[in-house]
Formats: sequence, C-alpha cells, structure tokens
Amino acid sequence: MLRMIAGTAVAALVIMLVALPANAITYGEPDGDAHPNVGVIIAEWMEPGVKEVLCSGTLIAPDVFLTAAHCTATLEEIGIPNDQVWVSFDQDVEPVTASTNLLPITWVTNPAFNRHQSDPGDLAVVLLDEEVQGIEPASLPAAGLFDQMGAKNGLRGQQFTAVGYGVHELQTGGGQPVFPSDGVRMRSVSSFSALNNAWLRLSQNPATGDGGTCYGDSGGPNFLGAGATETHVIAAVTVTGDAPCRATNVVYRLDTAAARDFLGGFVDLP
Repeated sequence: MLRMIAGTAVAALVIMLVALPANAITYGEPDGDAHPNVGVIIAEWMEPGVKEVLCSGTLIAPDVFLTAAHCTATLEEIGIPNDQVWVSFDQDVEPVTASTNLLPITWVTNPAFNRHQSDPGDLAVVLLDEEVQGIEPASLPAAGLFDQMGAKNGLRGQQFTAVGYGVHELQTGGGQPVFPSDGVRMRSVSSFSALNNAWLRLSQNPATGDGGTCYGDSGGPNFLGAGATETHVIAAVTVTGDAPCRATNVVYRLDTAAARDFLGGFVDLP
C-alpha cells in the first residue's frame, strides 16, 4: 500500500489506504546529510498544479532511482504523465517552492508487479534525464544474502536503518488523531522480526526501542545495519505495514531472484 502523507483521522486514513499507495519515518530523527542518496518523488498527482510528496526512494546508479512499484503504478492508474513527476534529493521538500531542486524523470514499473502477498514484485526504477553529480549511489545486496544470514542465525538482533520523507508517528490529544508531516528526510532504526520468501518483517514497536516507517516512506531504503554497523547496502524497500505505523515495517527484499531479474535490466548486480 502507498502510505501517503495525511493529516486526518485514523479511520479515514484506513479507508484511503484501500485505494491509494505509500510509507513515513516514525520514532526517528532528522537525517541531515547522512543519506544524500535517498530522495523523494514529487508529483502533481492529487491536485492540478500542486506539487506534493508521493514516495521515497534511493539512487542506485548515477541515473537510476529505486522505489516501489505501487508508487509508479498509482501514477499510471490515475493518468499522471512523466512531465508532472520529479525526483528531489533536497533534505526538506515541504512546501515545494521555486528553489526546490526537481530533476525530470521517466519511470519503469516492474512488469511482475501484482499486489499479491506471496511476491508482489513491488519494485520500480525511476530513470533520471541526467546523471546525478556529487552523490554516491547506494549498493544492492548479493544474491540470497538474507537466506544465508538466516540459515546461520545471523539475522537475530540484526538492525536496519529506514530513511524516507513520509509522515511521523500518530499524534493524539486536542482533537482528531493526525500523522504530522514536514517533508524532511528522516531516519529510524528497526529490528529483525521475521524472514519470508519475498519479505523482511521488521519491528518498529517503540515499546522495544524500535522506530520504522509510515505514510509517504514507500519505496525508501532499509539499509543493512544501524549506527556504527550501518552499511551502504539496501536490504529491502519499504512497501507496507500496519495502519497505525506502530508495530511492523514490511519491506520487500532485494536479494531474491525475482528482484534481481528486474533490477539487473538497469544496474550491475553484485
């Protein structure tokens, strides 16, 4: 699902999620310049002429930006053309102004995208019109990395760093509950919970000290490791989770044969 930026009641938000794509950072902190290769898709998609955050993503080659298929598929479904969509690597993109650095793009949605839970193929690449200068692309994992780690009990206690531009944790009190948004690139740390054929399931329960993602972070990276152990490897792409953004971050693995079959058409694989 696309976890969108929204300032509304939870009940209304759940209804919206049935039809719309995304994901955002919860219980985290401003990223600053820690992850300059993480950017955001900006589109005129909700109101004509108004540029708003759609999804997050990561530069994986000088002219290739990785995101979630449900983000680009949504644009296709509602008929938004390429010239109404951009990528920005600015740290703060809300509101979008004349000074916001917007890069023109085209996108390719994974042909295998199917919205099925077994393996939704939820990946897309955004092709930048020009190569990005001065930003080092992130790395992709080796084939079968997490199966290998899991077989050796190497995922127990493993942490992951999520980065994105989405909304923050639910705020209550003084009226309807809302998911506040400020358009700032944020990061948080999640802990390994479970390994599935297509997914990593990560705890983002604040009661256990974890943070995670929420509406607007879909397509964003979950880097392997955190703090001093963080790597440049994107383990998985944020795609879904629980509606209150408080329990589980469900992320699409990039080390599987299906993911690599798609990505190998655009970048060199490790």
